[in-house]
Amino acid sequence: MLTKTPHLFDEATQITAGDSHWQGRTSEDYWAFVGPFGGITAATILRALIEHPQRAGDPLSLTVNFCAPIAQGGFDLDIRLVKANRSTQHWSVEMTQGGADVATLATAVFAERRPSWAHQPAQFPQATAFEQTLPFAKVAASWVKQASWVKQYDFRFVEGEPKFGSASQTMPASAFSKLWIGDRVPRKIDALSLMAMSDAFFGRVFHARNELVPFGTVSLTTYFHTDMESLAAEDITRVLAIADAKIFYRSYGDQHGELWSTSGRLLATTTQIAYFKA
Repeated sequence: MLTKTPHLFDEATQITAGDSHWQGRTSEDYWAFVGPFGGITAATILRALIEHPQRAGDPLSLTVNFCAPIAQGGFDLDIRLVKANRSTQHWSVEMTQGGADVATLATAVFAERRPSWAHQPAQFPQATAFEQTLPFAKVAASWVKQASWVKQYDFRFVEGEPKFGSASQTMPASAFSKLWIGDRVPRKIDALSLMAMSDAFFGRVFHARNELVPFGTVSLTTYFHTDMESLAAEDITRVLAIADAKIFYRSYGDQHGELWSTSGRLLATTTQIAYFKA
């Protein structure tokens, strides 16, 4: 049942409009190890763009580069429409705090989606139903204490549940996982929550090593394959998600993922490069 009170997610992504500078504030409810959960930062940026009076069309892609640590407290978003034509808009967003150097640099594309030929070669991943899949309840207490954002989601692993504490020095485990992701307090999936959930996978290195290591996203890109009207018509509170990695090399590793609706539609794909220390 959807909550009728303000959802923590909406409170965490709240922004105040300005001329070119918009303001927001970090949320303790979506904190990671050394800064805000990257997905909530990306969703906040996307909210500012969607609510911008010059915005036209639906989000097509968003790239967020995490340039420096984001401290607890307020931040400014410098939003600039770089280029627009009849079909697309290209945006640039810089996040700063207290007049310091840029902490986060983002670029986004919005597009007018017009009726066209459609085809989805990708097949909906086979999975047990959400209701028949047990919630993931093995997150280390120390991790939850340092990363409160984990508590805001309902993770239900179909495949690739991480086995923390069973690290092996001989053979890395699979980095693949398939799981249902929904807000712990159910919230209807929209473009903002889809953006955040595209970063809600545990670090692939955690899966490969079966242990928590220092980790942080450096650059995240999410592509949207639905418009906001169609997404609203889906009327869903969870997505089926898959994620994997192709390489870990000299302190950096990749991640690529997919987010699916329960009706079998591919809603978004995502890729990122992340730092790790192991």
